[in-house]
Amino acid sequence: MLKRYSLGLLTVVMGAWWVLSGFGPRGRGNISIQEQRWVDSVYQSLTPDQRLGQLFMVAAYSNKSQSHVREVESLITQYGIGGVMFMQGGPVRQAKLTNRYQSISKVPLLVAIDAEWGLDMRLDSSMHFAKQMTLGALPDDHYVYLMGREIALKLKRLGIHVNFSPVVDVNSNPKNPVIGNRSFGESKEQVTARGIAYIKGLQDHGIIAVAKHFPGHGDTDADSHFSLPVLTHDMARLTEVELYPFRRSFDAGVMGVMVAHLHVPKLDSIANRAATLSPYLVNDLLKGKMQYEGLVFTDALNMKGVTKYHKPGEVDALALKAGNDVLLFSEDVPKAIANIKQALADSTITEQEIELRVRKMLHAKYWAGLNQYTPVEVENLSQDLSRPVSQVLQQQLYEQAVTVVANKNDLLPFRVLDTTVFATVAVGADLNNTFTQTLEKYAPFRKFAVPSRFAPDSVYTGIKRDIADADVVVVSLHKLNNNPGNNFNLSGNALGFIRELQRDSTKKVVVVVMGNAYSLRNFEASNWLVCGYEDNDVSRRVVPQVLFGALPANGRLPVTASTKFKAGSGISTPSLSRLKYSMPESVGMNSSVLKQIDNIALEAIAYAATPGCQVLVVKDGTVVMEKAYGHYTYERSQPVTEKTIYDLASITKVAATLQAVMFLKDQGRLKLDERLVTYLPELKGSNKASLTVRDVLLHQAGLAAHIPFWKQTMVNGTLNPLFYDSLPSVKYPNLVVPGVYSNQSLEDSVWKWTVTSELVGRRTANGKFEYRYSDLGLHIMKRIAERLLNQPLPDFLEQNFYAPLGTSTLTFNPLDKFLKEQIAPTAPTSAYKTDTPLQGTVHDGNAALLGGKAGHAGLFSNANDLAILMQMDLQNGNYGGQQYFKTPVVTEFSQNTSKDSRRGLGWDKPEPEGNGPTSDLAPLSTFGHTGFTGTGTWLDPENNIIYIFLSNRVYPDAENDKLLKYNIRTRIHDVVYQSLEPKP
Repeated sequence: MLKRYSLGLLTVVMGAWWVLSGFGPRGRGNISIQEQRWVDSVYQSLTPDQRLGQLFMVAAYSNKSQSHVREVESLITQYGIGGVMFMQGGPVRQAKLTNRYQSISKVPLLVAIDAEWGLDMRLDSSMHFAKQMTLGALPDDHYVYLMGREIALKLKRLGIHVNFSPVVDVNSNPKNPVIGNRSFGESKEQVTARGIAYIKGLQDHGIIAVAKHFPGHGDTDADSHFSLPVLTHDMARLTEVELYPFRRSFDAGVMGVMVAHLHVPKLDSIANRAATLSPYLVNDLLKGKMQYEGLVFTDALNMKGVTKYHKPGEVDALALKAGNDVLLFSEDVPKAIANIKQALADSTITEQEIELRVRKMLHAKYWAGLNQYTPVEVENLSQDLSRPVSQVLQQQLYEQAVTVVANKNDLLPFRVLDTTVFATVAVGADLNNTFTQTLEKYAPFRKFAVPSRFAPDSVYTGIKRDIADADVVVVSLHKLNNNPGNNFNLSGNALGFIRELQRDSTKKVVVVVMGNAYSLRNFEASNWLVCGYEDNDVSRRVVPQVLFGALPANGRLPVTASTKFKAGSGISTPSLSRLKYSMPESVGMNSSVLKQIDNIALEAIAYAATPGCQVLVVKDGTVVMEKAYGHYTYERSQPVTEKTIYDLASITKVAATLQAVMFLKDQGRLKLDERLVTYLPELKGSNKASLTVRDVLLHQAGLAAHIPFWKQTMVNGTLNPLFYDSLPSVKYPNLVVPGVYSNQSLEDSVWKWTVTSELVGRRTANGKFEYRYSDLGLHIMKRIAERLLNQPLPDFLEQNFYAPLGTSTLTFNPLDKFLKEQIAPTAPTSAYKTDTPLQGTVHDGNAALLGGKAGHAGLFSNANDLAILMQMDLQNGNYGGQQYFKTPVVTEFSQNTSKDSRRGLGWDKPEPEGNGPTSDLAPLSTFGHTGFTGTGTWLDPENNIIYIFLSNRVYPDAENDKLLKYNIRTRIHDVVYQSLEPKP
């Protein structure tokens, strides 16, 4: 005979009756007179049948037909049900139905939903935060509280009062098919701490939390949706493990608890009786011994765990007699009420028990604010449910959860990019998935995808052949499921492919599991293993950032996956100060304001200021906006993408030549006040011998603004055969435009023409030349840099900056690396060859005759790669774990301004009086440059902001000045500053 607990049913009832005025968990305190009056008034207004109706919460769907709606309405009007639990549909449709149902209910309905990881669990078009296993990997419970808060605010906005969360089951059984990643983990302490944080996040913001699944569903191997699981433990074990989180949650004030459909034979010997229907587990254990006073919900009464053994209506009465307060998902309310009335007649349940439970329900409604019910406001509902701050938290959860499980020799985060050949294979995802796209923001990748888990070995054999020379292969595993029975949806072919790659000693294979942590058991042989826990766009965006050190790794495994990978294990990896990617609100900017940039960019295109453009904004090292607009040309045949490469024009001055100059100054090999002749002896006797490096960089050296040297290589408007040929050769190696190659001697010719050019402009009172912007100064600085470096400038930059930074599109002569279709054109014809458009060869004529490698023009890039270089400059050379400059030389060059102009050393600056090249809102410390083709980059060290605008406004007409006329670049820059939230 089972041991009966000392607290009998009568004691339970009478004890609960006396604490009725303090409905809910211990700690809520005394209720107000107003609340008691409202509860009394409503209770007295109800008929006996309507009081029974209050104990039911039926399933409601916003994606079903009108017949379903009418059925629910009938239950409301005829039986006075106490509430509804929404299952499927969409937010707006649900809000409208909620209003409809509430309008016909005598007593406001208590509305509930399963939103363990957010509304996305039940509703389409809704936000998915993170499943509890992901939360179990976090280093800080506070993030769980914040998630509870955000979910609560969304539920309140949608007219929902109860969230059937959190799951406080201790998942100690890896074979559990139904809890698994819905649990915080296998540690009772961690499950408890995270569960309480979630509960407080919900209840502090007006939502009733429900701890589930009592007495604990974590150590079962069956799914109660389809069968009746069995929990074989005795009371000692249950008390020690399974009941621990419930007991602590009760102490913390959880207002609801859900009883599971599972059989506990050590506590109830009646075969196949679920805990939901067991008086021993509900009345005696939960309400008696554990003294729980809040609302007790059944699990859904349509689940096979109970319907397999009891008929609809019958199961409801049994659940009520067992001690449950609220009956969820009744399949037959009329029959259930009839059975309950029969139980009352038979005295197997008393009127006092019914009154107690009805009053508890009414107290819950009062707490939820239903004494002053207001309909859900449908206007702006979708926007309110997707507020940016929620998206910031959503990403933070994954950022904190990512767990590096194995990291031999500290390969992660990747540090060396220039000498590493990277490849990525995405299994279960398409080729251009978010994970792969994010990897490509940091380094060039050879990318492959195997979308189908049923792909044959031949697919993997082909990939293995194609990545034969790769040094590092990132294999990401997508579309895993929660079922250990089918090995979490991992295919044997994929696992075999990974094992085969790992046997190749020339490769470092980084396995990234975007799914259930228990699946890590398949990868014990991995030297580099990362768990992302879930597979969605947010997690796919976050994990690559961890791999490259934009984000540190802080996560720890919440469960034991194998003997090697135990709960609590995980390897911390550092941040390398690389660019991150997140929402504007994560760094104190307003995304709604930033969206105004869309209107300005589209205006530019509509007014034919440029056929297309890229806009990128960085704040505090985080890319908060990266968008592409328009097309390559006005024919609109090819859209601009984030990967489109643009001719940077004069940004070359600061992104190429000035980088080398700053490097030489940083190394002590170049002095700013030294005369040019010191570094270029051939200037002796020329009018440029006594000019100083500083004056040249400040554009105060009397140099001509621009001399079209290329015109000296033409004869009567045609190419001089002394300088050009149609085929490349040793004598004519430099590509000018497709089909035109320049003589290698042209560089010497251009240098001679530069040296002999006249000085122009007036001298000021101190003997210095007045400010005159000049391309020639950068020709000279390139010559000095190459002389001191003893190598061509493009080679030096590639070896010392661009390749180590991972900026593959930041390059001279992009056609050497990329297809022309990846590059925005700058002209339909060329002065060098009228039938050849400029697409991938430099727009500037002087740079073109030098083979596209000049000191003032010739550099190409997309916005992202340019941003990487600019972020390195903003951080004074610190980026990716490397120090490119030893001293704060960038600050020296950017803030050491001229007394006679706005310019810095090489860098352009804001106009102190306004109406300059930057927003007037930008501080005077801002520095950057613009380019003739319609480009601009600005760095603000005070606010840690980078703004980049790339376009090909010169296509098809270089005289097109609408970009300036309509102030497109500066107006967008204005919006960047207007989006800054006021500092507290």
